[in-house]
Amino acid sequence: MRDAAPQAIYLSDYTPPAYLVDTVELTFKLHPTKTRVISKIAFRPNPEASNKTFYLHGENLDLKWARIDGAEVKANQTELGLTAQVPDAPFIWEAEVEISPETNTALEGLYMSKGMYCTQCEAEGFRKITYYPDRPDVMGVFSVTIECDEKIKLSNGNDLGDGKWHDPWPKPAYLFALVAGDLVAHSDSFTTMSGRDVALNIWVRDGDLHKCAFGMDALKRSMKWDEEVYGREYDLDLFNIVAVDDFNMGAMENKGLNIFNSAAVLASPETSTDANFERIEAIIAHEYFHNWTGNRITCRDWFQLCLKEGLTVFRDQQFSGDVRGHATQRIGNVLALRARQFREDNGPLAHPVRPTSFVEINNFYTSTVYEKGAEIIGMLKTLIGDEAYYKGCDLYFTRHDGQACTIEDWLKCFEDTTGRDLSQFKLWYEQAGTPRVKVGEDFNDGTYTLTFTQTTPPTPGQDVKDPKVIPIAVGLLAENGNEIQTTKICEVTDEVHKFRFTNLDAKPVPSINRGFSAPVILERDQTNAERAFLLAHDTDPFNKWEAGRALAKDVMIRMVTEDATPDQAYLDALITVARDNTLDPDFRALALGRPSQDDIAQALFDGGQTPDPTRIYQVSETLSQSVAEAMQDITPKLYAEMAVDGPYSPDAKAAGKRSLQNSCLSLISRIDSGALAAKQYASSDNMTMQFSALASLLNVEKGEDENIAFYKHWKDDRLVIDKWFSLQVMSAKLSKATAKAKEMTAHPDFDMANPNRFRAVFGALAGNTAGFHDPSGQGYGLMADWLIKLDAKNPQTAARMSTVFETWHRYDADRQQMMQAALGRILNTPNLSRDVTEMVTRILEA
Repeated sequence: MRDAAPQAIYLSDYTPPAYLVDTVELTFKLHPTKTRVISKIAFRPNPEASNKTFYLHGENLDLKWARIDGAEVKANQTELGLTAQVPDAPFIWEAEVEISPETNTALEGLYMSKGMYCTQCEAEGFRKITYYPDRPDVMGVFSVTIECDEKIKLSNGNDLGDGKWHDPWPKPAYLFALVAGDLVAHSDSFTTMSGRDVALNIWVRDGDLHKCAFGMDALKRSMKWDEEVYGREYDLDLFNIVAVDDFNMGAMENKGLNIFNSAAVLASPETSTDANFERIEAIIAHEYFHNWTGNRITCRDWFQLCLKEGLTVFRDQQFSGDVRGHATQRIGNVLALRARQFREDNGPLAHPVRPTSFVEINNFYTSTVYEKGAEIIGMLKTLIGDEAYYKGCDLYFTRHDGQACTIEDWLKCFEDTTGRDLSQFKLWYEQAGTPRVKVGEDFNDGTYTLTFTQTTPPTPGQDVKDPKVIPIAVGLLAENGNEIQTTKICEVTDEVHKFRFTNLDAKPVPSINRGFSAPVILERDQTNAERAFLLAHDTDPFNKWEAGRALAKDVMIRMVTEDATPDQAYLDALITVARDNTLDPDFRALALGRPSQDDIAQALFDGGQTPDPTRIYQVSETLSQSVAEAMQDITPKLYAEMAVDGPYSPDAKAAGKRSLQNSCLSLISRIDSGALAAKQYASSDNMTMQFSALASLLNVEKGEDENIAFYKHWKDDRLVIDKWFSLQVMSAKLSKATAKAKEMTAHPDFDMANPNRFRAVFGALAGNTAGFHDPSGQGYGLMADWLIKLDAKNPQTAARMSTVFETWHRYDADRQQMMQAALGRILNTPNLSRDVTEMVTRILEA
């Protein structure tokens, strides 16, 4: 039998909590297997509640005793919580429970990571710590006492000394945090805009202290940025970050005590790549920005998750754009959106940004909620303008500080400040699926007309979609390349909507959806000549890149479907871009990239064809080799020009040059069989250059000695070895990928209980598209085997990894049958968690 029979929870069934919480006093007597948690909670009836049942959530708790106003009480317990008879007036609930952090492998609630006590309570982990109304609209003031022999004892809020903590700001239980262990701190301070001094600490294990400086700098820059851009000031005397090795996610914004996956905060030039530094900077900003968009104002229920996550992702994207350049950041964000969210939105796991039901809320921490949620905020800002956007945000912070809110509360602030009706715009939160916008055009007597026709395909549970408000940014170029119409927002509100541009001398070349102003799929007949023209002349950086991407995709699709040869016009366009010193190096590196094999598979499927992963891999290799040969006269010179002198710096300019240099190295390696890559590996003084060299070597099936040397040198650094594990599987060719993944699971350093290491192997296997989808089906079988094993220990990570099967419906009958069999085997596993049960069931229902 499986977990307790999964029951769907519906947004429409929301009711206010029966009882509210004023204060919470918690005492922890920590022990690896017998931790005692004593709670004292001040409750009062909620006058707005119709249901007066006193119910506390609780799972895997050994209740020792419970009292109400000092009198022993007999509670009615179930596997998921308890009920009791309570007074119809304010009262004090007290209880003592025993839990076992050491055996908590799910990494939810209170658990242990290599001897350190730590917590993860979002979304519903607090109920595994003590009995409590574990829902985000119940907010209380927490005071915590930690009793143990550990050197460092941390919790939310301000430090009162001797393991005692007090957080003056009311918060829901999901923001509770506790850490205790043998830790050392990298300390600093920040002076807020009102002149208050805030103590800052990043707590790590001994030996990691040298990896904290960048994280601290990113934190201070985030705090300053939030003051300058949103007027938001930090509100406690202390801000702590703790690095934890075993963590299901990237980080958690617990009030005043952020807990981070070690990979999301620790960095040094020797052990971290430019991509690691950029990711750490963004995640630190994201978690800090949650202090206002998530903590001070939280969500009423978990259906409103996008309220805090979509808004905070948008804010961290703004920050990263200001720090690293908006053009390339936007391209990177869209690449990630298309790779993850578009795939999700067009498959069996499609769901609205605000879902209407769920079985397990952990399964809705998705790209749709986060990244598409951020796109909605961006569209709102585009539609109403910058000034109105920040005015609406100010009203939101003022009106709802200290409250648990809904999407309606958020939108009402902008309706009140602009006088605009946003009811149609709200459909972005309510309807799943990626809109298609078909573009028609006409030129007659000096008037150019663009006709936009919007449709959204059916998704699970939503067959019919109403037209949305879609802001499409449009510019027009003359045939000589001059811009004759600067960017204009065409606000599409009807199923068919026309826009006219008058007084033109000749038919223009349109640049549509500039800056990716709306997360839609454009459908427009476009020639490669026009794409090449836009790549050369478009003034919008995103659409300039997009033109090159579309050109590459067309070339690859024709190579797959028509057995065409690589298009010389495409190769010439790449050479032109590479030589253009007016373009930033990071932009040129992105432009030299080619669509992923998964991207091509989806494009073929959308075009009514069945993709063959092996054939797509062969075409990708052929095109890459053709690019390398076409550019072999310029890549060595460009490689040399991009060399960065002096000590390593993770700043955007230096990182951009290294990115272009390593793009050149990858191409050169196809010509010189890795000779230059071997030299770079030997001379590198930072991980970006060393790891890129190793990847280039393995990609051309060289570098065996370097690969062995890399492991031996870094075997004691778990974050570097995560990279090494991933590279072994990603670089394996075709059928060898599954064999390599299986080999890595037998490696003495493989630890399935560590989410980072598990993802390093099986995330890489799924990312090796042709390898995972090898016609033997061995990749599917191995993945299923390990997801079944992992589910018994960590259902949350297993459920998220199960999404590797969500595209099963786009492949041939044999592959479909093998993937369905693998999913069926998972679903029929005894005692399967509700997390994985829900995900696999939804995937199979496609």
